Amino acid sequence: MIKSVYNYPVSTLLDIESGVVYAIPRYQREYTWSRAQWDALFDDLLDNELHYFLGSIICINQSQDALTVQSLELVDGQQRMTTLSLLLAAIYQSFRVLPELTMEQQIELYNLKHKLVLKKKPDQPRLIPQVQNNNQQDYFAVLGQTSILDDVDPVPNAGNRRVLKAYRHFLWRIEQYLEQGADAVGGLMALLEKVNTATLVKIEVAGHSDAYTLFESLNNRGVPLTAIDLIKNKLLAVLESKDPGSIDKQYNRWKKVIDALGDDYAVQERFFRQYYNAFKPNLKDIVSVPVATKSNLMQVYEKLIAHDAEGFLHAMIRLSSRYAQIVGYRAVPDQPKLSNLLLSLDRIQGAAAYLLLMVLMERQTELELQHEHLEQVVGFLIAFFVRRNTTDLPPTRDLTRIFMDVAETIRELRAGDVVNHIQHRLKADSASDEQFEKSLKGPIYEDNRAVCRFVLCALEESRMTRETQVDLWALKGKQYVWTIEHIFPQGENIPSSWVQMIADGDAGLAEQHRQTYAHCLGNLTISGYNSALGNKSFEEKKSRTDSQGRKVGYNNGLYLNEALATESSWTIDKLKARTGQVVQVVLEKYPLAITSQ
Repeated sequence: MIKSVYNYPVSTLLDIESGVVYAIPRYQREYTWSRAQWDALFDDLLDNELHYFLGSIICINQSQDALTVQSLELVDGQQRMTTLSLLLAAIYQSFRVLPELTMEQQIELYNLKHKLVLKKKPDQPRLIPQVQNNNQQDYFAVLGQTSILDDVDPVPNAGNRRVLKAYRHFLWRIEQYLEQGADAVGGLMALLEKVNTATLVKIEVAGHSDAYTLFESLNNRGVPLTAIDLIKNKLLAVLESKDPGSIDKQYNRWKKVIDALGDDYAVQERFFRQYYNAFKPNLKDIVSVPVATKSNLMQVYEKLIAHDAEGFLHAMIRLSSRYAQIVGYRAVPDQPKLSNLLLSLDRIQGAAAYLLLMVLMERQTELELQHEHLEQVVGFLIAFFVRRNTTDLPPTRDLTRIFMDVAETIRELRAGDVVNHIQHRLKADSASDEQFEKSLKGPIYEDNRAVCRFVLCALEESRMTRETQVDLWALKGKQYVWTIEHIFPQGENIPSSWVQMIADGDAGLAEQHRQTYAHCLGNLTISGYNSALGNKSFEEKKSRTDSQGRKVGYNNGLYLNEALATESSWTIDKLKARTGQVVQVVLEKYPLAITSQ
């Protein structure tokens, strides 16, 4: 039975005068959001207008007495609510350290505090996370660090887990955001207003049975029309009005666009955003939007279609075909090297640069670019994104602006000057070698698995010969055949053989080592039989064979495993040494070298 369904702003869900507490039940999974989701939430709030819709939450309300603390069991939306609470805590901390706050600003700070703890019971957090993986302890520790809660004991190793990492990441994003303006208080107030006015649909049900039924219904029902559906409908309607009876022909033309972009809606939407952002200087007399975002996409394309529907569709057919080459869906005709480089750019998550590549490929003749020039640009972009996705510099929200600027400033350049300008511009925005090295030495697997996998595969591929060639990116179903293997196991239940080897039998020290070093490059390798290795002892991992006698351990012939196959044990000192060695190779492989023209 559904008790209520309302669309509330965050400020109402966390109303300081209410006694509502959101408790995440223990059966819910642990906090799993990572940097990609943190950045997506932060950027969506900044890039969109006030009252941005964040989705829905489902709560079980079994309260009988409205005068007591009202505990709502949060059964769907816990990841989002936890992340929003951590963002508010980071805003509070950023506010708290500012000097000489006015009385009005101190009141705002007081109100913000009581969004996170009850006003009438300040030792009661408004959100009570699940207990798995120390989520609850870590969240309370964050509130203690900000002085929102008093008398909170420090939690061992909290800095290695996601809750505290999320909080610190938001502190860093806020710092980056405030550097763009001169008024820190004004910037924080604007950010807080974005969060406070963002909305969530809160659905309250009476019991777990109702919650489960509703959850299944929401997730199995047909999805509403997407922005791409709306663009298609608008386009076909305009074309049909100008040429009655042509709807089938026009739909088949539109289908060429969608066939080129594939079935992934995220890729389709990104193409339409990047098309406008790439060619904005040519479209500014039609559309005045500074940058295409998810929320204004239909506004942009309504105007483009109304201006010239036929020309628009013709451009979409041509550009979507180029985009299919850029994202690696189709090979660039007769250019295997360029096709392989573009595939690598996709694997290193270089999608932000696609808008620039659309311009380069669309205007290749005009810009006097040879395929060698494009190869130089894509090779540089790969190095740029290895470094960017490892360090988070430049910040995600700056990437579109950077590549839009580069795409516009190359218009009057030709041939090698285009390449040279792109390289100099991106190098100026990239992380330093020192920042790159520091991030490489950290828990790279946890921070960005795609970068970690890309780097390890690239190092292995660089040592392959024609005789030893292996496709490390091969898929079986939707899973990679070759996967990342942790030498010292990453799981919480550390086998006794590893406790003995890595920490002389000290289980507490072994757990500390696991949280600190398990995800570092020196503890990672590649295996085609990851499930066969898992938590096995080091000796078993090294010499294991399968039922057919094939070598599936570290003696499997891969370059990354050669040194491991000769080791008799695995220690923290050896792990650190291998991290240093691998990091040095990566630094040498991905310099931001300027091509001489």
